[in-house]
Amino acid sequence: MVEGLPVVDSREHVAMTSGYTVSVTDRVMIAHSFRGEVFGPAQRMHGATYVVAATFGRTGLDPDGLVVDIGLAHEALSAALEPLRYRNLDELECFAGVNTTTEFLAGWLHGRLVEAVGAGELGPHAGGLAFIEVKLHESDVAWAAYRGPVVVG
Repeated sequence: MVEGLPVVDSREHVAMTSGYTVSVTDRVMIAHSFRGEVFGPAQRMHGATYVVAATFGRTGLDPDGLVVDIGLAHEALSAALEPLRYRNLDELECFAGVNTTTEFLAGWLHGRLVEAVGAGELGPHAGGLAFIEVKLHESDVAWAAYRGPVVVG
């Protein structure tokens, strides 16, 4: 164990790195600005059109031979993106005081998709998903992603 690094259960690591995946994509157009000199000209209001990919993964297929229902996965991604569509993120209360970087938005969307799994919106066996990864493509040469476990209460 290395001081300061988290202990990773090897079973969790295997679940996050091997198995089956299903991916769906959608698009969203937003406007926002950033605070902090590190962002240079992006401190000014600017727009982004993201191609968003959500990847759902599990170590084994569900009783129906699926990772997740692909139609329900696409609907869940679309619903997760809906509050952002054609919006200035600086004006949304849920993002008050937050730099809505591409990385941040990937994590936020992951949380919305995990909530959809917990609400049963991805089918009866979606609770068996090991991880969801959300990738936001800013262009064909730049993107950011968040991959995390599916933990539903």
